[in-house]
Amino acid sequence: GPGNWAVNENGEVEQVDAAYKRPQCSACFIHTIDDSLVEPGGIADFVKAEMRLFKFGSGSGANFSKLREKDAKLSPGGRASGLMSFLPVFDRAAGSVASGGTSRRAAKMVVLDVDHPEIEEFIDWKVKEEKKARDLIAAGWSGDMEGEAYKTVDGQNANNSVRVSDESMRAVVNDEEFYLTSRAERRVVRTVT
Repeated sequence: GPGNWAVNENGEVEQVDAAYKRPQCSACFIHTIDDSLVEPGGIADFVKAEMRLFKFGSGSGANFSKLREKDAKLSPGGRASGLMSFLPVFDRAAGSVASGGTSRRAAKMVVLDVDHPEIEEFIDWKVKEEKKARDLIAAGWSGDMEGEAYKTVDGQNANNSVRVSDESMRAVVNDEEFYLTSRAERRVVRTVT
């Protein structure tokens, strides 16, 4: 069925009638995600776009630093659930698609700026999940990558990277404080050393 988009002979972008007639010409795509739940370009659109890329055998990478931190104020009132509440959703979506219709997993890259308020939780996320997997394996659960131990933990379907800034590196070298900043309000949320 349809799903891919391609440039036609007139130079216009159009949806193709059969996805495999005009396959994707790139193996991996870098795209953005906006701090919105259901608006165009937001979280729901991102999951859909990534799943389409994975379906046709491509990888996906994005910097998730625009997503506001946990407990940030929302415009209609209330508080945000935060970036880390959505990363397991993206991870599970990637793990559920057989990339290109084969048995291999999707290739996914997650990047977070070092000044994001949830950076420490992001850094520790895979470490904690790996400990859970080791504990389950030690308790007798299957330990292969498709086994129950790894199917029950998060963070197994992405390469996570921290995007450092010159400012953060100078703070490390000079043993100075560094600031984590709110995404929506652009104010200092916490100071780290």
